[in-house]
Amino acid sequence: MQKSEISTAKGTLASNEMNGTPFVRVIVQQCLSATLQVHPPGDDVEAQSVEISRGIVVYVCFLKGSTPELVAKVVKSLLNVKLSESADKPGNVSILELPGDVLIVPQATLGGKMKGKRVQYHSNISKDEGRIFYEKFITLCEEAVHSNSATKNVKHGTYGNRQVLSVQTNGPYTHIFDF
Repeated sequence: MQKSEISTAKGTLASNEMNGTPFVRVIVQQCLSATLQVHPPGDDVEAQSVEISRGIVVYVCFLKGSTPELVAKVVKSLLNVKLSESADKPGNVSILELPGDVLIVPQATLGGKMKGKRVQYHSNISKDEGRIFYEKFITLCEEAVHSNSATKNVKHGTYGNRQVLSVQTNGPYTHIFDF
């Protein structure tokens, strides 16, 4: 399979030349608060969770064809897209313009496709490669958010583990983006 570049008003997005499938799929959901259990309770150990206040929850899945360069483009696009309402400014603003936090959740199921009555994940990259891209994604988000404001938080889930998520929203304000 070959990669091609699709021109858009804001730049280029990578796609699969054969069928236009994405290399990274992301869902962004605004929230008033969110809690993600990153380690389940065990013998003599309480469950561990991370929390954010107002901000966005980013569900991310890396598919075959993902590259480190594309990961950087995805982070830049997500943190700069104008999705959030602001009391101080007219129109929508990016998460970098708000006093908002970011919660990153690895979500391999975003790469699933229905085949008959089952879901298959043949488009997902290997777990080892996905973990590398996920760690890069987190690092780039932290760098971008912290360079913009020392008071914002970037929290993240644990790659490869099933996690419990609780999100409080003021409406199902959710977007899906394919890169």
